[in-house]
Amino acid sequence: MKILILNGPNLNLLGKREPSIYGNISFEEYFGQLQNDFQECHLDYYQSNNEGDIIDKIHETGFDFDGIVLNAGAYTHTSIAIHDAIKAVKCPVIEVHISNIHTREEFRHKSMIAPACKGSIIGLGMDSYRLAVDYLLRNK
Repeated sequence: MKILILNGPNLNLLGKREPSIYGNISFEEYFGQLQNDFQECHLDYYQSNNEGDIIDKIHETGFDFDGIVLNAGAYTHTSIAIHDAIKAVKCPVIEVHISNIHTREEFRHKSMIAPACKGSIIGLGMDSYRLAVDYLLRNK
């Protein structure tokens, strides 16, 4: 089984950016833990601050991979283009957010990508990724 973890803007700063919200661990460190926890599948990781790169990666993997775990960052609240890219591919996409977007600023309360995703995991810290991978593995 092949799963892509795809992070959007500013998530390259995990471990440095607002640690009270996002924690003290970099995603690269956490990704190593995920690879250890899910040795039965092939996990790929990609991060970009550019909307077009995220769309290209969804197109590139969405027909060959078994699932995508997507934290679109702020594009969650603005990107109809990412929504359309998710709908265009065949593999399931799980939306994840480290923080609870519904308890933050009002502009973060609406997800433009959620209606195109299989499901959403929100506000459970870095465990959101682990839960999404686990779901994809159990629901092949």
